[in-house]
Amino acid sequence: MNPVPLPTAEGCKSNPLAAFPTPTDEWILGLRPVRNPLAPDRPYASIVEAEPAADGRLVDVATLFLTNRECPFRCLMCDLWKNTLTDSVAPGQIPEQIRWALERLPPAQHLKLYNAGSFFDPRAIPEGDYAEIARHAAGFERVIVECHPRLVGRRCFEFRSLLSGQLEVALGLETAHPDVLARLNKQMTLDDFARAAAELRAHGIAVRAFIMVRPPFLAEADGVEWAKRSLDFAFAHGVECCSLIPTRGGNGAMEELARQGHYAPPALDSLETALEYGLSLRAGRVFLDLWDIGAVSPDAPNRAARVARLARMNLSQQLEPGTGPTS
Repeated sequence: MNPVPLPTAEGCKSNPLAAFPTPTDEWILGLRPVRNPLAPDRPYASIVEAEPAADGRLVDVATLFLTNRECPFRCLMCDLWKNTLTDSVAPGQIPEQIRWALERLPPAQHLKLYNAGSFFDPRAIPEGDYAEIARHAAGFERVIVECHPRLVGRRCFEFRSLLSGQLEVALGLETAHPDVLARLNKQMTLDDFARAAAELRAHGIAVRAFIMVRPPFLAEADGVEWAKRSLDFAFAHGVECCSLIPTRGGNGAMEELARQGHYAPPALDSLETALEYGLSLRAGRVFLDLWDIGAVSPDAPNRAARVARLARMNLSQQLEPGTGPTS
C-alpha cells in the first residue's frame, strides 16, 4: 500500500501565519483565566446520550468527564484545562470516579472516558488503575478514550488487552493544514497522527478523530475547505469516525487572537457545509459537536430549524434537504 501524501497549504486564499509568531506555552499560560475547583474523587460531569454505532445501530453512550491532572500539551485552542487539577490524582481515585458515576447513570451500551487530555498519560490516569477501570467497563460493548497521537504506544495496547469489549481511541487531528497545525502548539505533525492511527489499527483498536471547523489563522472559506481536507486525510488513514468541533473561545488565548484579527468562530453555514461534506463521503461516521451551538451565528435565519436538522443528521448519518438562510 502506498503511503497517503500529506496535504499542502496550496490554494489557501490567505496566509496570516507569516504575520503572527508561533505561540509558546508561556504566552498561552499567561492569558488564561482561573480554572474551576474540582474534587479528585468525582468526575466533573457525566451524561448519557444517543450516538450511531459503527454497525448502524443507535446506542446509548455514557460519557464520563474524569477529573485528573492537566494535559502536558498546551494547545493554543484548548479550554479543557479549566476542569483539571494541578496535581496527579491518587491511585484508586479514577476507578472511584467511574464507579460513582455509573451507579447514577442509566444503562448504556458504550462508555466514553474523557479526561480533558490523554488517557494514556500516566500522570493523568495511573497505570496501576487500568485493571480496575477495565472491571468497571466490563459491561460495555465499546470503550472510547482520548489520547494525544504522540502518547499512543505500550500503555494503550496493554489497556486494550484488559477490556472485554472494543477499544476506540479518539485522536486530535485538529486540522490537516500543516502550517496551522504547527501554530496550534500541539507538538505533533500529520506524520505523528498517521503513525498513531496505523499503530492503533494494527492492534485492533478503532480510531476516532477530532477536527476543528475554522481553526485560528484561517478565513471562513478556508476554514470550510480545510475541514473537508481534514476529513479526507482522517478517512484515508483508517479513521472510522470523525467529530467536527466548532472552534470556540474561552481560554484567553483565543480571545487575544480574536482581538488581533486571527480568529473568529465558524458560521452556521460553515458547520452545515462541513457536516454535509463528511456525510456525503460515506467513508465513516461523521458528527458535528453541538455542545456550544447556541453561541454560533445567533442571528442566523431559520436558525432553530437548521440546528435541529444538524442534530437529526448526527443521529441518522443521512443527508437531509437544507433549511438554509433563504429557504
